[in-house]
Amino acid sequence: MDLADKLMNVIVITISLLALFFLHQYRFLNSLISTARTLFKENLSGKVVLITGASSGIGEHLAYEYARRGARLALVARRKQRLQEVADVCEIIGSPETVYILGDVSNIDDLDHLVANAGVAPVCLFEDYDDITKASPAIDINFWGSVYSSYFAQQHLKKSKGKIIVISSCAGWVFAPRTAFYNASKAALISFYETLRIEFGTRIGITIVTPGFIETEMTEGKFLSKEGRLEVDREMRDAQVSLMPVESVEKCAKAIVESARRGDRYLTVPSWMETTILWKVFCPEIMDWWNRFMILVPGSSYRDSPSKKIFDVVNEIKQLLLP
Repeated sequence: MDLADKLMNVIVITISLLALFFLHQYRFLNSLISTARTLFKENLSGKVVLITGASSGIGEHLAYEYARRGARLALVARRKQRLQEVADVCEIIGSPETVYILGDVSNIDDLDHLVANAGVAPVCLFEDYDDITKASPAIDINFWGSVYSSYFAQQHLKKSKGKIIVISSCAGWVFAPRTAFYNASKAALISFYETLRIEFGTRIGITIVTPGFIETEMTEGKFLSKEGRLEVDREMRDAQVSLMPVESVEKCAKAIVESARRGDRYLTVPSWMETTILWKVFCPEIMDWWNRFMILVPGSSYRDSPSKKIFDVVNEIKQLLLP
């Protein structure tokens, strides 16, 4: 085994260094393929698209973008009234047929795109939980919800050579305090669908979307509390999000649909968040220190965090200048 390890060290490192000489050619080929995909994007007219978590936020606006392109929609969420309202709008703006489903996606017959979007965000320090099971919805909804949807949809997607568009998050590699379970669920999605891409090959296309801060209920402060209840906490939102720019949900949804039409492997919205991958790979200690310094004050409330104080100061200045 020692000899094998030594040989692998030599062989793998040598091949990796040699591969750098072909990086330019590889990037050029990728650019050509990307251009071709842009010119020959998928026509969504009449295609069947299932969207989970479609009653608000990214899911709602994805429904509108698909509807404008003439797709037939199956919208899935838990809030019946909101789903019905979204479905009505979709039919008005161009969808030839829209149905809404409360939770169960196992009875879908035809399918071209599955958009796995449903999610919740527990926001609490790990040590502050009195009952750790109260955080389980993060895994059940964010991860298992997507897995079950994909499991039931895979046969239909294979027949149509369809696509899975999974909404993960930059939280899969940017680890902010108080969001451990949310971060874990999003990292799990990335690993799971990376593996499925290899297993499915060309039979099902997979686009992994990693949004940053998007204008949704979450960035308005709707979190899962340590008691397991969905609550709006604006002060917690100000500490966690602070002055970070928040992308419009309409722009995000449009970018996702266009990315799916091209058949992209990945999409990060906004695109500047891609640079955080470099920080995570090359300077992980700096990234960890920054998140801890800005968001977490050990032994104190989140109200004492620099991120919250900075937000409050800037907000007060805005009120003085723009009364």
